[in-house]
Amino acid sequence: MKNVKVLIGNYGSGKSELALNFAMQAAARGDKTELIDLDMVNTYFRLTERGRMVEQKEIRLVSPNYACSGIETLSLPAEVASAFVLDWDTVIFDVGGDDVGATALGRYHQDFAELEDGALEVLNVVNIRRPLSGTVEKLIKLQQGMELHSRLKITGMINNANLATETSVEELRDGYEMLREVSDRTGIPVAYTTGKKELLDKFLAEGHDPKYIGTPIAIDMYMHRDWDSYIKYGLNTVDPRHKDL
Repeated sequence: MKNVKVLIGNYGSGKSELALNFAMQAAARGDKTELIDLDMVNTYFRLTERGRMVEQKEIRLVSPNYACSGIETLSLPAEVASAFVLDWDTVIFDVGGDDVGATALGRYHQDFAELEDGALEVLNVVNIRRPLSGTVEKLIKLQQGMELHSRLKITGMINNANLATETSVEELRDGYEMLREVSDRTGIPVAYTTGKKELLDKFLAEGHDPKYIGTPIAIDMYMHRDWDSYIKYGLNTVDPRHKDL
């Protein structure tokens, strides 16, 4: 059965990094894999910049028209329909931040509805170290907005708490505590906990309740982005140090 993962979440949550990791891991298993960049909002953290890398892994990448061209008005390509009509094993959607970015999903509402039962995961990627998701109330409000605009129900959350290169076990631990409360209040389960292997191993060894951990996924870093560069070079520009990637 086809597995479709839709990754949503606010800016800086790590959606693109996780989308790459899920796609790379699926391809390594031998899955026929498609990776769809539906981020119509943020042109800086862009999967398209890793196009050559994913092609080498025989992953098909679909990006917005004009992505990485310097044109700020993007549009959705017709190739997005291939996620639903072609015989993929794994399809990963990387969707733009917050409820506004999730609007791009609305036009595919019927296509998602026609997937087999159990084929679709709509996953809210949560990094509690970002200002817009720093409290339980903010997280719940964000999730409600994303569900409304995407016309999809969130099936699970991903604890992806991090501070980039300064990440410690404390980030995963604090993310666990906050998502536990969000889960208890909303009924949305924690589907995955992600992080670099050494930190994830330390966190898991602490003996937390598996119900609020979900499936632990060790990830690699592919995007090589940092928020200092993001602020320095601006929301809608690409850091020139990465222009040839």
